[in-house]
Amino acid sequence: MAHSSPTAVPIAAPGAQISPAHRWLMLAFGVFAQTTSAIFVHGVPFLLPALTAGGMSLPTAGLLVAMPTIGLCCTLIAWGYLVDRVGERIALVAGPLIMCAAGAAAAFTTSYPALGVLLFLGGVGAASTNGASGRVIVGWFPPDRRGLAMGIRQTGQPLGVGIAAMSIPLVADRFGVAPALTVPAILAGLAAVCCLLGIVDPPRPARAQSSGANPYRGSSTLWRIHGVSILLVVPQATVWTFALLWLHRDLGWSLAGAGALVTGTQILGALGRIGAGAWSDRVGSRMVPLRQVAVAAVATMALLGLTSWTHWWWAAVPLLVVASVVTVSDNGLAFTAIAERAGPFWSGRGLGIQNTGQNLTVAAVPPVFGALITATGFPAVYLAAAALAAVAIPLVPVASEKPLE
Repeated sequence: MAHSSPTAVPIAAPGAQISPAHRWLMLAFGVFAQTTSAIFVHGVPFLLPALTAGGMSLPTAGLLVAMPTIGLCCTLIAWGYLVDRVGERIALVAGPLIMCAAGAAAAFTTSYPALGVLLFLGGVGAASTNGASGRVIVGWFPPDRRGLAMGIRQTGQPLGVGIAAMSIPLVADRFGVAPALTVPAILAGLAAVCCLLGIVDPPRPARAQSSGANPYRGSSTLWRIHGVSILLVVPQATVWTFALLWLHRDLGWSLAGAGALVTGTQILGALGRIGAGAWSDRVGSRMVPLRQVAVAAVATMALLGLTSWTHWWWAAVPLLVVASVVTVSDNGLAFTAIAERAGPFWSGRGLGIQNTGQNLTVAAVPPVFGALITATGFPAVYLAAAALAAVAIPLVPVASEKPLE
């Protein structure tokens, strides 16, 4: 049964003005801040070769490089609450400063327990940019440009992974594990300065003019979008986590060749996010494209499972590339919808809940699906991801096809 959606609450106050150039500049600063967060959180795992080469066991090294993700997941909602209370600019300055300080201190530590604490603190700082940068976009961009702008903002993650892959292992190999963290530290410091100078909090209606009611009460819309995003992040995490191993182990590709293909899919995935956002602007809905992306994810992952099971590599490899684009295209759509629907005094927490659910799910995919691969092989994992994505299709709200506000 379809559930009705609450009327979207404008984030910015009516009549708010800012120059188009400044609007796009703030988008660029938001992308930069999000990129630095991705470098810190997703780049630390690139230290695994250096850590294990130094004699650390893989389980211990794995726990150490997971500390930024743990710090991020623990504080996403808290940062969202701060943004709801005091605004976006302070979060976009304070968070990168915490990353900068943690990374700089890590460069001088010789204790692995201390390094773990600093990595956790870096993850705490990294959590600040997720909701705050999204709120700036939704607050300053009109509805018919938000999808495109949010799609551009969502490229921060693949950009961060790419920059980290090119820099952190090289620095770690030449100078050591701790000095490698100066890379995200320096970039985070620059992001803090940019946000301090360039970010302006979007004006919001006075609390007296807004009910400030909890949008999670009386409607299932936001909860359904969260559920859809959690289910659809499983195929994304599956492809990102296991693509290189699958190409190398089952297809016999060299690590260099497999790595090049995976890097290429990151770039295509970033373009896919931008395209999905522009598509949502054009049709005037976030949910129509979201539902169709979910259908495409089911079909692509199911076909990938079938072709890998039958060893039709001529079809499986192109399907992997398609899946790498399709499975990430929903992120910006759901993110924008949460901010639009939660309203000016709840969207920070809403985006924090959104990111927390997705990050916890992503963290669960490697061990759970890794065990499934060990027991049955890659085809079963691809089919399982398709099945979970299929559950998301009927959960997509249908009432959000009203004109965006």
